[in-house]
Amino acid sequence: MKLDYFRSFARYNQWANRRLYGACAGLPEPEYMKPRASFFGSLHATLNHILVGDRVWMGRLTGHDPGIKALNQMLYGDLAGLRVARAAEDAQILAFIEGLDEPTFNTTLRYKTLTGGDAQATPVRWVLAHMFNHQTHHRGQAHALITACGEKTGDTDLFLVVPAPV
Repeated sequence: MKLDYFRSFARYNQWANRRLYGACAGLPEPEYMKPRASFFGSLHATLNHILVGDRVWMGRLTGHDPGIKALNQMLYGDLAGLRVARAAEDAQILAFIEGLDEPTFNTTLRYKTLTGGDAQATPVRWVLAHMFNHQTHHRGQAHALITACGEKTGDTDLFLVVPAPV
């Protein structure tokens, strides 16, 4: 895995989140917040979980404690607050990855799990792979919930933002 690969994912992540949150803004607030048969129980809770995960991983990568105590911790009570926070987090992720150098990229991150406090050691490249995979996975769940509400997000395929290598 190359560092440029993750820089592409950071740009894609920011773009895909803008599209997703834009679609959510087209929903009436009660529809957006409505409990649904889904892993996190609502569209809002799903988007919230993605942000929780990003803050946990970015906190580990930067050495900053984000104050996250649980993977289902509700950070914002409405779409407006969550959307502003998401945009800020995406900018932070992009800036971090654009500023990441090869020596740091090739190190091992040592951290403790959130749920059990168990010591872990994971190569930074795999941390980044997991972080972006986690976002994509749960964004897919959110996309399905938005579609079930009758709203369209438009295509969010990676190649629409990041051209495939020739």
